Amino acid sequence: MPKTITIDPVTRIEGHARITITLDDRGLVEDCRLHVTQLRGFEAFCVGRPLAEMPSLTARTCGICPVSHLLASAKACDELLAVRIPPAAVRLRQLLNYGQLVQSHALSFFHLASPDLLLGMDAAPEQRNIFGLAAARPEVAKEGIALRRFGQQLIERLAGKRIHPDWVVPGGVSRPLSRENGAAIAAELPGMLQAAQNNLVLLQGVLENFTAEIAHFANFPSGWLALAGEAGQLEYYDGPLRLLDQQGEELFSEADPLRYQQQLAEQSEADSYLKSPYHRPQGPEAGLYRVGPLARLNAARRCGTPLADEALAAFRELSPQGPVTSSFHYHYARLIEIIHGLEKIQQLLADDTIYDPRVRATAGANAPEGVGICEAPRGTLIHHYRIDEQGRISAVNMMIATGHNSLAIQRGLKQAARAFINGNGENDGESGKRAESREIAENKEIREGLLNRIEAVLRCYDPCLSCSTHALGQMPLAVELRTRRGALIHQLNRGN
Repeated sequence: MPKTITIDPVTRIEGHARITITLDDRGLVEDCRLHVTQLRGFEAFCVGRPLAEMPSLTARTCGICPVSHLLASAKACDELLAVRIPPAAVRLRQLLNYGQLVQSHALSFFHLASPDLLLGMDAAPEQRNIFGLAAARPEVAKEGIALRRFGQQLIERLAGKRIHPDWVVPGGVSRPLSRENGAAIAAELPGMLQAAQNNLVLLQGVLENFTAEIAHFANFPSGWLALAGEAGQLEYYDGPLRLLDQQGEELFSEADPLRYQQQLAEQSEADSYLKSPYHRPQGPEAGLYRVGPLARLNAARRCGTPLADEALAAFRELSPQGPVTSSFHYHYARLIEIIHGLEKIQQLLADDTIYDPRVRATAGANAPEGVGICEAPRGTLIHHYRIDEQGRISAVNMMIATGHNSLAIQRGLKQAARAFINGNGENDGESGKRAESREIAENKEIREGLLNRIEAVLRCYDPCLSCSTHALGQMPLAVELRTRRGALIHQLNRGN
């Protein structure tokens, strides 16, 4: 008799989701699916709004990465206005983005992932959290809190508030950076860089404890999508959109944002409001790719800052022959990006251009369509707008970083479930040679730590689920009427 194991809710992620694991008659994993059932729908209710409202409106898509939506939206609106924004505004937008990168990565690594990494995947659930980490490793928790606070304060010093700022506007930003705020940010950088380096060394020292997780946490060849900077260095704000194949060879490099749909397509899943993009010429299966810190490091030739480049060289030793394929190493990549972000903040503040008072270009609507692309902490973010003759939004498409990773997440969860629940250590679960599950065959309850490992695959990607739920018309609605004792009286289903 087939059996279903449900993990509900998935913990230590941003948003709400559940995982269902289906076992066959032998107790072996047949399938594993992520279900994201919340719906945000910003693509629909932005229609009809004036284009000037879009950055501050779409920033409300997410409380964790509002800056990313501000920037992608403002860049799309810049295209609608057909303006070139002042150099100081470009640097200020970049500075804001790096501040968000640091705070968001710090949240992901220290608050959500490090309890698994430093306390153990099998630690008791009541201890395996940020409070347990603070009790066991207070110095790590303090440094994590300090890094996140630094990033949030940087956002506040630039944009006036930490969450949902409206400082980034079509044509630039609304006010310049004061030298007082610039000096306050710069004064904290040495301590923050030391904290980030300390924890990179700490993570490198525990990797040997996670050989099974590294082998089975969504470890497979895929494409890698990211923006590309000059000479191929890490880039978060501008540059061509670039996709590498499984061997690290370039599939496309597209400088015109409006042409993204020639390369990327989207599909909806029957059990999720996540949209699932893929490389259009290859199709959903062969065209699966990943975005985010791991993808960016795999796609970049270098970081472009000294400490991060040194860390990148060590990172590449994990897979000298090609891309690092285990999603477990998203954690490693995040720490390198924190170091890089801090170094870039230092460089930007050292350039006096950033204090120029000319920070905004003004114009009316001059183009019917605009696309803005930037790198959010979780990966590539695309905002695509069309406007009518009055400058009101007539159509919106948003491709969110977590959505880009959707197909890889689904495949990775299934891979990990087969490896850890079947207990045979298979890497892909596709060979058909699955041994009997030791846990199920001996009629033992599956240990909580094994299920935590399935959740931990999802946490590698640091998914922002509320951000990414825009698909319509695919999720069926089921309404159940039950008695007090739980007996089903009637069920009403609305199909796709």
